[in-house]
Amino acid sequence: MRATVAERPHPRVSLAAMFGLASGGWEWSTGIKATLAMGLSFALASVLFDPRNGALAALGSMTVLYEKHTPYAHRAIALGTVGAGFVASVTLGSLASVTLWTAAVMIGVVAGAATWLCQALRVDRPGPFFLVLVCAISTIAPGGLAQVPVHAALGAMGAAIGWVVSMAEAPFRGRHPENRAVAVAFRQLAQLLRAIGTPRLDHVQHEASVAVAEAWRLVLLAQTRGHRDSPAAARLRALLRWVSDIHLAATDVSLSRTEPLPEEVPAFAEAVAEAVGKPASSPDPAELEGARKGLRPRSLEARLYNRLSRTAQVARKREHTDDERGLRLYDTRHPSLLTSLRSAWSRESLILPTALRMGITVAAAGVIGLLLGLDRFYWISITTAVVLQGGNVVLTVNRSAQRALGTILGVFIGAAVLMLEPTLPAVIVGTAVFQGLAQLLIGRNFLYASVMLTPMALLIVHTAAPSPIGELAQQRVIDTLLGSLIGMVGALVLWRGASGARLPNRILAVLDDTRTVLTELLDPDVRTSPERRYQLRRDLRADLLSLRGVYDSAIGDVPRANTTQPLWPVVIATQRTGYLALSTLALDNPPTASQIALQRLDVAFRELSSALRERRTPRLGALPRLVDYPRINMELRALSSSIRTAVAEDARTATLEQQRRAQREHHRAREEIDADL
Repeated sequence: MRATVAERPHPRVSLAAMFGLASGGWEWSTGIKATLAMGLSFALASVLFDPRNGALAALGSMTVLYEKHTPYAHRAIALGTVGAGFVASVTLGSLASVTLWTAAVMIGVVAGAATWLCQALRVDRPGPFFLVLVCAISTIAPGGLAQVPVHAALGAMGAAIGWVVSMAEAPFRGRHPENRAVAVAFRQLAQLLRAIGTPRLDHVQHEASVAVAEAWRLVLLAQTRGHRDSPAAARLRALLRWVSDIHLAATDVSLSRTEPLPEEVPAFAEAVAEAVGKPASSPDPAELEGARKGLRPRSLEARLYNRLSRTAQVARKREHTDDERGLRLYDTRHPSLLTSLRSAWSRESLILPTALRMGITVAAAGVIGLLLGLDRFYWISITTAVVLQGGNVVLTVNRSAQRALGTILGVFIGAAVLMLEPTLPAVIVGTAVFQGLAQLLIGRNFLYASVMLTPMALLIVHTAAPSPIGELAQQRVIDTLLGSLIGMVGALVLWRGASGARLPNRILAVLDDTRTVLTELLDPDVRTSPERRYQLRRDLRADLLSLRGVYDSAIGDVPRANTTQPLWPVVIATQRTGYLALSTLALDNPPTASQIALQRLDVAFRELSSALRERRTPRLGALPRLVDYPRINMELRALSSSIRTAVAEDARTATLEQQRRAQREHHRAREEIDADL
């Protein structure tokens, strides 16, 4: 029996999306670090230079918000690069301040370039936003062109303070980030084990794969010279290999089982997660004896439990002594800079249209503000940049509403604070506290974070360029509403269908990778080296994650999402087939197939790809009899059926659209005849 297909995602504009809290924990560490970095930089710049210029240093300190979970060796270099980006944004904003028009256009240019670079280099949230904010605020910094070097120095000082605060824990918890990533992967694995036999399976499967892929990335980044040869590093690599293999073994179980696993199984995985950092807390393999009772030794569940038990034994040791696993990862720490930039520039990438949409819309927002005679046009640009970080139309609309309402509420708080005429020390403390609270909340709900960000921004702007409080508050609300509206229009008009147009190609990429893995691994005449296995696993997992990411983006691009919705069963069948292929890579000696069976399998994959590419019903012949891999045939049949359904739905949609077009033309002709009469 085939596991139930999960309900497709339903992104929508709703009160729950606006006011509800997202899953996850509170970012206490980030909030505290943001408070310290902003307070220290604002205070130091005010003492050494001028309070009006201190705002630039305060904003430069927001480098502390970047690379929060990466290994410290990588973080040190990455934060230096981000700091250089902040200095460049300050310099460009200061140079562009010669006229309001050049300033408005420059903010858009920085927004587009920062979006492209951040996504190409995998810079996580807050991404380009603070680079845009720093550029915008620097256009109003006092002093003109003569003070550009001073402004750049202030930005550099703030970035340096952010760097120091972010790196402060390195001497005490030097290996915490990569250990945390592997522990998170085990916890997400536990959630996957709990989801087996439930309708949530496909969604949790993707989340677990994301966590495992992130753990691979961070552990690779931690493989610095000197550390990578240590027993502790080998132990962590071994645990990483085990969590990856267990994830794939759980995939086999999840697609063949329709009942939940015993609770002690996911609880065991959670205990292993604790043991990543605390070896003494590793669970006893005997805890799984109850779940093993009655199982055949070669059953999928028995294989899963055996791997969990062996992982617990590895986790109990503080140093790795087994030469079989943990020795090598067969990869570089990170892709080359040229490779990353070239990939982001390709036609298949979503990065380029996203960056162009951001740059054009943000520049247009500033120009529109100037045409309307609004003095603080830069707030319109900043708000537009914020809401466009939602990604698709639905998320952008939700983010716009959250930003607008949060700003209105935050303006009352900020105006009340300013009416008290706080002293400079009170302004510095208030700015730092509001920033810390915003970073504590932003991961759970953007509306509540906006309530805290707004008074922080008002305090900074009022310090940099004092103005009447009532006028400042009123213009802030107007600028926010206008910026939110422009951001929504930009999301609706510019490259709205980019994700949907790329979805079929993502499906084809996964099918091609899956075909390569199966035909190569099941061929009795081909010997697959460990390095080749690693490459196949890495590439297929990356394409699987990309497929789901593109679908999640496309489903929110209404109204064109109507053509994407029928592809959900195709995406799930493709995803399951890909994970089944990945699970064969986790086997030490996978059973092979005959050459005739491999030829038929190759023909089946090519026919499915051709049918999807040509938008026609697949003509799938007799599938090969894969005795050792029955689920692959089941998912291929499901994929063929889902493609057939999607093609029929596409044809019905095209017919209805043609009928509606004919009706509109008929009504238009009747109106013209009536007008002539």
